[in-house]
Amino acid sequence: MEKQQYIEAGKIVNTHGVRGEVKIQVWLDSPEFMRRFKTIYIDSRPVKLVSSRAHKGFLIALLDGVEDINAAMSLKNKTVYIDRAEAPLKKGEYFLCDIIGASVVTEDGESVGTLEDILETPASSVYIVRGETEHMIPAVPEFILNTDAENGVITVKLIEGM
Repeated sequence: MEKQQYIEAGKIVNTHGVRGEVKIQVWLDSPEFMRRFKTIYIDSRPVKLVSSRAHKGFLIALLDGVEDINAAMSLKNKTVYIDRAEAPLKKGEYFLCDIIGASVVTEDGESVGTLEDILETPASSVYIVRGETEHMIPAVPEFILNTDAENGVITVKLIEGM
C-alpha cells in the first residue's frame, strides 16, 4: 500500500482571541503530538507554527502570516495537514490512514474482507470491514491480534455476531 506524503491532521474550527490565533480540532493522537511540528500545510502551502498550546482538547496555534482575527477567520473550516517525513513514529506505530484498505484475516488465515473505514467512538475505535458481509470490529486487543501496516494485513479474532 502506498503511503500518502501529507496526512490530514485536523481542521481549523474557529479563531481564538483577537491576536489571530486559530483553534484546531486535532485528528491525530493528541494536541501535544501535533505541537511537535514546526510546519503545517493548509491548501498545499507550508505554514510555520509560531506558537501553540493544548487547550480543552484542541490546539490553539499562532500561524506565521496570520496577524489578526480577520486573517484567522479566513482559515476557518480549512483542513490542516502534516508531512509524514516530519512525523517519525516508533516501531509498530502507524497512522490510521495507513491501514485503510488493509486485508483483514482471521487468526486461521481466513479472509474477512478489507478495512473500509474506522469509526471513532468514546469507548474505542471500531473497524468497518467489508467482505462477503460487513463486520464491525472493536479496535481492542481482544479482537485485533496484529496490525502489520507495512504489508497491509490485520489479523483479528471474530466472535459470533460480529
